[in-house]
Amino acid sequence: MDDARKGPLQGIVVLELAHVMAGPTCGRMLADMGADVIKIERLPGGDDTRRDRVTSDSSEDDDSFAFMMMNRNKRGLALDLKTESGKAVLRRLLEKADVLIENYRHDTMAKLGFPYETLHETYPRLVYCAVSGFGRTGPYATRGGFDLVAQGMSGIMSFTGEGDGRPPVKMGAPVTDITAGILAAMGVCAALHNRNATGRGQMVDTSLFEAGITFSYWHSAISFATGDSPGALGSRHPLNAPYQAYRTADGWINIGGANESNWRRLVAALDAEELGTDPRFYDNGARMANVDALEQELNARLSQRTTAVWMAVLDAAGVPAGPIMSVDEMHRDAQTLSRGMVTECDHLRRGTVKTIGFPVKFDETPAGVWRAAPVFGQHSREVLKEYGYADAEIDGFAAEGAIQPGA
Repeated sequence: MDDARKGPLQGIVVLELAHVMAGPTCGRMLADMGADVIKIERLPGGDDTRRDRVTSDSSEDDDSFAFMMMNRNKRGLALDLKTESGKAVLRRLLEKADVLIENYRHDTMAKLGFPYETLHETYPRLVYCAVSGFGRTGPYATRGGFDLVAQGMSGIMSFTGEGDGRPPVKMGAPVTDITAGILAAMGVCAALHNRNATGRGQMVDTSLFEAGITFSYWHSAISFATGDSPGALGSRHPLNAPYQAYRTADGWINIGGANESNWRRLVAALDAEELGTDPRFYDNGARMANVDALEQELNARLSQRTTAVWMAVLDAAGVPAGPIMSVDEMHRDAQTLSRGMVTECDHLRRGTVKTIGFPVKFDETPAGVWRAAPVFGQHSREVLKEYGYADAEIDGFAAEGAIQPGA
């Protein structure tokens, strides 16, 4: 183990039998908070994300930046769970594990010989975390799931985009994958806390579908209240105005004038006091009823000056606002850097690589990035020796194809 780890989950051992994004996001969150996450990848091939390369990303022998982003701070063990030796290795690891994460289809673990019911009986302190497309119960439990499908079925794609007559639009980020992983990590932490009181682990079960539904809080509230399903509004807010992106002389700026005090600050900053007395915009209800006219009025004024000029004006006036930045611009932004949201680590083959930082700060047990993502099977021998296997046994496992012994 790396002595630099200081996160609040230091001492927790996590076995991650997960691939691509949702499960690995959960593992990454726990690893960033100090847990020893052992990523168990299938033989042959490993996590498919290793090969998710952009054109200029790397040579065929290098892991993708996508894989390195999702799997930093983890140790890598390549294991064939279809072999008896591979199964025996997993059982030994489970004896010391606190958490197991998997995001296979609903019956995969049972087919491999590790159904939850058996694991719960054999390892009663184990927290078993299952991340899937639709959850482990209900009529869709046997379906596979992808972020695109979950975004459509959870309602997200009905209120994302530009409105009637335009094709459905998904959020640009794989929000249900990422959010399902974050919810899973939250559930794992809660289950570990409960285990401290009861001595027993439990199943933590969440899904991409439910992660998508959590994004519908405002829209579901409107639907519950009115019986109608709110549609796509572009960058507008369904309940408040002005709250959207507006044109400037050289780009776009988001402005949140979504309460009366901010609205008054905004019209003063724009030197447009007449808008504050216009009956069409007198209060939030009026502004929402006349949101098209409000957008035209604000665009006409904001388009006269650059984004940078308006940011200086609005900041001075205390109006919540921000430029629309590209990902590269976000990476270079002073606030991003000051919060440690772009950081570096040393990869075995790639050398120094950049990665996104951990988004929660702890003042006494700081989370962080301690190691780069493992190359395929990088820590197989290291982990197995920690769990009592001799080199000769490990060599035997490798000869029969049960493990890949390392880089």
